[in-house]
Order: sequence, then C-alpha cells, then structure tokens
Amino acid sequence: MTTTLQNIGSIAPMAGGKNADPADPVRADYEEGRRFLQNQEYAQAAVALHNAFVGFEERGDEAGIANASNQLGHVCLARQEFSQALEHYQRAWGICDKLQDQMSLIALEKKLIEVFRGLNDQSKAIKACLDLLDSYHRNNDPRGTVEILEEMALIYLDSGNRGKAADAYRTVASIHRNFRHHSMAKSYEKKAEDIEQAT
Repeated sequence: MTTTLQNIGSIAPMAGGKNADPADPVRADYEEGRRFLQNQEYAQAAVALHNAFVGFEERGDEAGIANASNQLGHVCLARQEFSQALEHYQRAWGICDKLQDQMSLIALEKKLIEVFRGLNDQSKAIKACLDLLDSYHRNNDPRGTVEILEEMALIYLDSGNRGKAADAYRTVASIHRNFRHHSMAKSYEKKAEDIEQAT
C-alpha cells in the first residue's frame, strides 16, 4: 500500500495524459464541469459533470464514473445539498473500494465528514473521523491525525459533548509535545481547559 495521499481525480488519466484524446467529448465535459465548479458556477458544473458521468457510464469506464461522481458530490456539497452529495460520494466510494484505491477512499472519507456534519448526523461524522484516524495511524501521518482530531473536537462541541472535545484537544497537545512543539502543545492544552471550565 502506498503512503502518499493522491487526489481522487488521479485515479484515471486526465486530459493531457498520454492516452487522452483531445477530441473526446466525454472528457471535455468532465474538464469543463471541473472548471465550472472551480469558478463556483454550480448549475453549469452539474450539467457538464452529469453529461460526463453518463458518457463514462455508457463506456463502462469505472474510473471515469468515480471521478464524475466525486465532482458531482463536490457540486452538491457546495450547494449544501447534503443528501445528494452523499449519494454521489457513496457511488464513487463503491468504485474506489472495488479498485482498492486507498488514497482516494481517504479523500472521500474527508468529504463524507462534511456531508454528515451538514446532515447533523454527528455519530456518522465521528465514525468517519475514527476511520480516518486508523488510516493516518497506519500511514504514520501525524499531520493528518492532528487535523482529524481537531475536526472531531468541533463535532463533539457541536453535539454538546465538551468532555470528549477537551480529550481530543489534549491528544493533539500530546502529539505536538512528542514532536517538541511545546508552544503548540500548550495552546491545545489551554483549549481543553477552556472548554472544561465553560461547562
């Protein structure tokens, strides 16, 4: 298994790659949809990406379907259409899982946390965080671990579980202390104390 993160978009050759056909209308729709998404033109992005999705589906191009589904999930997430985003991300998840693309699954799990938070499903958001923590631990990724622990603290705070939020910040402090980041460790310890004192 690789230990470097890749973008889910890299699971298939993108336009400009050795095998890319510049006259490929499906790939053109996909790239156009990504550009619209980047420019926050969500309606146009949805149309172009849906067209690309249909084209990839007609070809039986699983990697293309996963990429288009992922991008459609991003469009729905940006529009706060969380249920639709979940459907698109789950479709991409199924394909990436089948292809054993662990790095894309990690990228998708991060998006699923945002979706579950948007749906106010704190327990599923925490479960996704715990899954990511396992992945980061296996990959020996302290930066990813810290980011997810911070996310978990916010989720716990949103759900009123101040004790677990404080515990998450204390775990972040201990990681920083292990790397001799003493001022960072102190700042997270203070966050934990402030949360507990506010109860």
